[in-house]
Amino acid sequence: MDTSNNPFAAAGQAGSTENIDFGHYLRLLLHNKWKIAAFVFVVTAIVVMLVKPMRSVYQADTTVMIESGRSNIVEIQDVYGTNTQNREYYATQYEIIQSRGLIERVVDRLKLTTHPEYDPRQKEEKKSFFSLPKKETAPVSDEALEVAIRRDIVDNFRSSLSVEPLFGTHIVNIGFKSHDPDLAADVANAMADVYIESYLEARLDVAKKATSWLSGRLGELRQNLQESEERLQEYREREKLVDVQGVRTLDAAELAQLREDYVDARQKRAQAEALYQQVRDFESLSTGELLAIPAILNNSIIQRLVEAKSTSDRKVVELSRRYGEKHPAMQAALSEQTEVAGDLNARLRTVSQGIYSSYQAALRAEQDLSRQINSTRGRLQTVSRKEVRLRELEREVATNRQLYDLFLSRGKETDESSRIEEPPARVIDLAIAPIIPVGPNKKKFVMAALILSIALSVGLIILLDLLDSTVRTAEDVENKLKISMLGFLPLEKSNKSDYAFRAFVNQSDKSGFAESVRTIRTSLVLSSLDNPFKTIVVTSSVPGEGKSTVSLNIAEALGQMEKVLLIDADMRRPTMAKALGFSQSTPGLSNVISGKAKIDDCIHRLSDSEIDVIVSGSIPNNPLELLSSKQFKELLVSLQDQYDRIIIDSAPVHVVSDAQILSSYADSLLYIVKSNSTPLSIAAKGIKVLRSVNAPMTGAVLNQVDLKKASQYDSLYGEYKEQYGYVTEAKSA
Repeated sequence: MDTSNNPFAAAGQAGSTENIDFGHYLRLLLHNKWKIAAFVFVVTAIVVMLVKPMRSVYQADTTVMIESGRSNIVEIQDVYGTNTQNREYYATQYEIIQSRGLIERVVDRLKLTTHPEYDPRQKEEKKSFFSLPKKETAPVSDEALEVAIRRDIVDNFRSSLSVEPLFGTHIVNIGFKSHDPDLAADVANAMADVYIESYLEARLDVAKKATSWLSGRLGELRQNLQESEERLQEYREREKLVDVQGVRTLDAAELAQLREDYVDARQKRAQAEALYQQVRDFESLSTGELLAIPAILNNSIIQRLVEAKSTSDRKVVELSRRYGEKHPAMQAALSEQTEVAGDLNARLRTVSQGIYSSYQAALRAEQDLSRQINSTRGRLQTVSRKEVRLRELEREVATNRQLYDLFLSRGKETDESSRIEEPPARVIDLAIAPIIPVGPNKKKFVMAALILSIALSVGLIILLDLLDSTVRTAEDVENKLKISMLGFLPLEKSNKSDYAFRAFVNQSDKSGFAESVRTIRTSLVLSSLDNPFKTIVVTSSVPGEGKSTVSLNIAEALGQMEKVLLIDADMRRPTMAKALGFSQSTPGLSNVISGKAKIDDCIHRLSDSEIDVIVSGSIPNNPLELLSSKQFKELLVSLQDQYDRIIIDSAPVHVVSDAQILSSYADSLLYIVKSNSTPLSIAAKGIKVLRSVNAPMTGAVLNQVDLKKASQYDSLYGEYKEQYGYVTEAKSA
């Protein structure tokens, strides 16, 4: 459909080009400005009433410097176990300042349980800064009440106490808040004093405990030292140890010498054994074989005997050449030869026997040295074992003496340190009673309430607008329902039930409602100039959207220019006959289709109007079958020859299928949507159903538009209202 002449369609298309319509939200807020103002006024007034009776709170600060480290008058860090050179030390001190023990001491020192600021038993106008829980309980004793008050004050004390270190320094501000400025200063100063005193007391207590413990340990260590010394002396006497180191040195030197002698003896025994192996069987060896042994041949006596034998042998040979065997000279030479040979053989046996004897002597010497070495080694091992035990006992004595000396020294240091009072911190500036309160900042509370109430009201209005899923504007119709908008009808409020039903006739021609109806009529006519719509079906999503009202008023508007017939085809819940003043027995559409009445008896002319009306008639059992019948189709064809326009008021789409059937006979279909009532999903589903049967949908009419409310959604309504006279007659008059 051409929408070039439709201002509502143009407005919807223009609005779709922007994701966020800031103008819409501005109009929404301007429209609800009095609601926002009322909400802001109420919230701010409540906050003002709440903060007005609040009492002023004062804060006093005492400046304390925590020492970075104690003077090393005595080295007893092991006793205290504290390292003042790390961050944890300062963090620990901050927590100690806020500890329950210190708070209880301050409460008791300043007698806060009887102070008017906190004591509920004192009837004064001032309220306690720490409000006690108000419970209806059985009567309690004064002592129990005192304990309860003290416990409550201690439990809530920390909320008013502040410990703030200054960055980059060892200075800490101890602050306290109270309604009483003098009390705030007293508490801050008392906290600093109690902190220093408690630290010194704790330190002295630790020192005393350490001294007591060290004294007890000294007795045990002294006894251990004495026992170890006695065991050492007893061992020395039992083992006859005078100079273990000297004995061990002598034995070691003797063992070394024996080992050298043993090596020499072993070498000699090896040499003697080698000679002995050569002459071991000397009894069976010949003289020549014995002389072949170098050790025997090198013997000087053997050498002389060998020379003598050689001489005698030569002599015998020479004499044998001259004389015979019986020659006296020859006999003397032979006798000499025999004697020399006997001496040589005897000497060979003696030398061989000497070699064996030398071997036996060397072997015995080696064995003796071996026994001496083993004996010396055993003696040295015995001395070493005794030395190990001796050293063990000496170490035990040395250890016990060292522990005893250490504990004795530490005991004296600890005893001396218990007499030294070195505070861990010192007060730089004492707190004085403040003059200017630190709170409550009543102006800040009021301004915060003002700002928050404005933000909350604006956010709530925008949230409600976002949560509103109903059809409200032309933009919703165009962009969300995807259907052209022919126009809208303003909401009419009247005590008369039929006033809005025939508002086009009942109101002045210059009224806003009449102008709206004529706008819809113009849009409908212009949309079909070449082929005018003959049969127009009017329907809606659900009952109560005003489709019958729109049908009647459009019919009366068209009736000013053309011959128009209005048919009430909603035969299930008919409303038109009653609204127009017809009786329930008036024949109508159902009677004509069923053949119980003639068409002329069912057509009625409305008073003060130029249109004819066919009411629904008697309520049939089968309305859908009547509308689908051949008789209804023939009736509609005959009526199209008599009238320029036929407007059919159909049942809602989501209730029955009448609108789908009637759309098959129509040239145009108008879809009625009730403003700020019909959900988008319901309307979209109804339009989808009609399009599924190819209904000739011309456009939609937004009905019962509250112009005052609608102006907050779209400026189009406000402009039309002001520029084109969409106002009441009373106002225009």
